[in-house]
Formats: sequence, structure tokens, C-alpha cells
Amino acid sequence: MTVFDTTLRDGEQTPGVSFRQDHKFAIATQLSEAGVHAIEAGFPASSPAEFESVKAIASMNLKADVCGLARMLKGDVDACLDAGVDLVHVFIPTSEIQRVHTIRKSPEEVVATTREIVGYVRGHRDKCMFSAMDATRTELPFLIEVSRAAAEAGATIVNVPDTVGVFTPTKMLDLIGALVPEVPAPLDVHCHNDFGLAVANTVAAVEAGASQVQVTVNGIGERAGNADIAQTVMILEAIYGISTGIETPRLVETSRLVSRYSGIAIPPNTPIVGDNAFSHESGIHSHGVLANAATFEPGIMTPEMVGHRRRLTLGKHVGRHAVRQMLADVHLDPSDAELDRVIEKIKAIANRGKRVTDADLYEIAETVLGLEGVQKRVDVRDIAIMTGTHTIPTASVRAVVDGAERVAACTGNGPVDAAIRAIGKIVPLPVTLKEYGIEAISGGSDAIAHVTIAVEDERGRIFDASSSGDDVVLASAEAMVNAINLLSRADKK
Repeated sequence: MTVFDTTLRDGEQTPGVSFRQDHKFAIATQLSEAGVHAIEAGFPASSPAEFESVKAIASMNLKADVCGLARMLKGDVDACLDAGVDLVHVFIPTSEIQRVHTIRKSPEEVVATTREIVGYVRGHRDKCMFSAMDATRTELPFLIEVSRAAAEAGATIVNVPDTVGVFTPTKMLDLIGALVPEVPAPLDVHCHNDFGLAVANTVAAVEAGASQVQVTVNGIGERAGNADIAQTVMILEAIYGISTGIETPRLVETSRLVSRYSGIAIPPNTPIVGDNAFSHESGIHSHGVLANAATFEPGIMTPEMVGHRRRLTLGKHVGRHAVRQMLADVHLDPSDAELDRVIEKIKAIANRGKRVTDADLYEIAETVLGLEGVQKRVDVRDIAIMTGTHTIPTASVRAVVDGAERVAACTGNGPVDAAIRAIGKIVPLPVTLKEYGIEAISGGSDAIAHVTIAVEDERGRIFDASSSGDDVVLASAEAMVNAINLLSRADKK
């Protein structure tokens, strides 16, 4: 089974998404290193800038094949060839509605053009993919005819696109099952997600005999997007036992990279890569996973398999075992009665609709246990911000770190980013900002902002903290420092 990724082509056709060139290089490198077999870098004939982009990616000497898209035009194919791609992907509309309204060609003309252009590609390249665009709305006899013609002309793989996402898994099983014995070339499938069936249809195609899947990172793409790489790969690997060659521990980092560059956030409940994928709040669930993770997780897929981390979270459904474990992680050991009071206070906060952070838990526990305030490892004394219409946002921070005063300054994309970066330069341990959220507690221009931050250390531990105030920058800085102090506390013996 091979994986063909089209994040840089179909994924970039997501409304509002436009990758910078350096971002494209980073994504292509990440995909290649993760084991993707082919990367569709773009549509070289669409513009001079696109041509140069595909050419640059093709020259990167990636382990993956670099593919360029082309219409059934020699000029388009020549653009791919000039860009130096390893694989040329040619396509032509085959459904009646698209033949009549887009290319105005008869079925006979479509077959003749397919033979000519596929043959032209094979005269210059060893690898050629053919796509019958809108295959799932194409009459089956004609789809077989044009696919067979492409294979006979030299297509090394034939793609079956569900271009407008109207198929179901049962129909996909039947279609691929009908094509496999008729087409003398490996079959590939490209599914769109208009009805939320892209991944299911892709997996069904594999069941029926397809040997390559087309995917995008985070399922981005035209309209509702494409089949998601993480979901498709893990279904094949974990449920079906089919090797895809993908280094699955890199799925989460790949997802976050593309999320950052595309500007499209990953919903927390996203399968495989979402923040909640391996998080547990319910007391019953938390107790179960602490005893044996497979009780309330798939078992055949663990967080480590995809580059994720298991996490216990706080809320009105939290149970005793989870809270006791979280307190033990920072060396707090309440009695049963004290633990009950801690849980009661946590649930009271959550029932008011407020998110309960790790910092809230430890503050509650210290109060219940009658402990004095824990010495802060990082204590910010002063923050100065400079920003403006023609000024690069800059922040300087003065803080006491492990008893010694330290000063740092940093620029950023905005005042909050600059302040957080400056704090990052003086902290005693390397941390990564995993989550930043802000909400207004009150209305008006003088609204009180509530900032929540989550940070992760090199060991994969994540702690979150919050802060509120009428100055967003200062509240953000305080929340960041609170989270860092929690990580430092967890390191204490």
C-alpha cells in the first residue's frame, strides 16, 4: 500500500489557504521524512509562480516522488517536465455532466485524447498517473473503457476520484471491485469529504483492491476537503493490519505543522491528532486507563504510536483516581477527606462553566492541605512592550529566576507573541507553547480578558494555567509563567 499526499496541491485549494514558499519546503520535507511515497507539489502550468514552486520542490532530492498535475494538454505536460517532476498526473473529465459542460468532448474524443497524452508523458517520464475526473458519476462501461485505454497507453497507475464526494463505502467497494479485473494497472483513489465519507470511501477502495490512497494532512482541500492522512493511515495500519510505510509517530507533528502554516485550527475532538484524542475526564474512564489504557482507548492504537500523549483532564466529571494521580505528579499526597474537598471545589468551579486548569487544581490542593505558597522558580518583576503601526513589536522582561535576576528582550508577530518569546528566553527549562486561548469575561473596550495557556516540556508532559486582567499582554505573560512554574514544580523530588 502506498500513500500519495496532495496537501500542497488540492490542500492549498482550500478557500483562504495559501502556503508561503518556505512553508511548502517544510511541509514537503516533513511528508517525505514521514514516509509518504508521492507528494503532489502543485499544478505547474497554472502560473509562473506555481511552476517555480514545483520546480524548487522537485530539486530538493526528497525520498518521495514529486508529482506535478496537468490537464490533457501537451503544454501542461511540458510544464511538468520542465519543472523536473518524477511523476506526471494527467486528468480529464469523464462524467457526462462534466464532459458536456466543461470540456465539450464526446466519449470517443476523451478516450483518444487520453491515449495521446498518456503516451506523450510516457515518452518522457517513467511514471504517469491518469485520473478520470468525476469517476464516481461516470457510466461504469465508459469508466472501464477510458481507464483501460490509459493503462494500455502506459499509465503506471490509474486514479479513481470521487470528485464531488457523493459515493458511499458500499458503492466504492462495488466500483473498485469492478475496475480491478478490467484495468491492467494499479488503482488509486482520491475521495472528497462533502458528506463526511472521504476516509470511509478510501478504506473501502482498499478493501476492494486499490493499492494507493490519496490524502491530505488534516483533510484540507476543496470545499469540505479530502481524506485525512492520519485517519486513513491508522485505520489501515491498526484495524486492517496493512502496512503503509508511514512513520506513524510523526502524524501529530505533521498535523500541527500544516495547521500552523494553513491557519486552520485542529478541533480538539479530531480523531488521532486532536488534543482530546487521548484525553480523559470522566472518573470511570480515568480510573480505567490508569489501570489499563486499553479499557477506554482502542488498544490497537496508542498515543505513542501517533506521536501523541495521554492526558488526564479536569472538569465536573473528574474522578478520585485521576485527581490523586495528578497531585502525585507534583508530589502532593492528600488524605481521602482532603481529596474529597479538592474534588468538590473542582466540580463547583466546572459547574459554573469555567475551565479548570492544572494551576487551579494545585492552588485548591495547597489551600485544602494548609500549605504555604510554593516558592516560584520564575517570578516576573517587570515587562515592557513597544509596538506600533511602523514598529516591530518588542518585549523586554525582567524576572527573578532561581533567585537570580535575569533580563531578556525579543521581537514577535505581535505584543503577546513578543512577551511570550521573551519569557521563553529566560526560563530554566525548554518548553513549547502548545495552546493559547483568550476570552472576554466582560463586555466593552475595557473588558477583562481570561487567558489560558498550555506548555509542554521535553518529556512530553503538558501543564496548563490561566490568568485574567484588563491587559491582554500582561495576562498572557502571567499565564505563561504560571504554566512554567507548574512544570518546574513537577520536577521537584
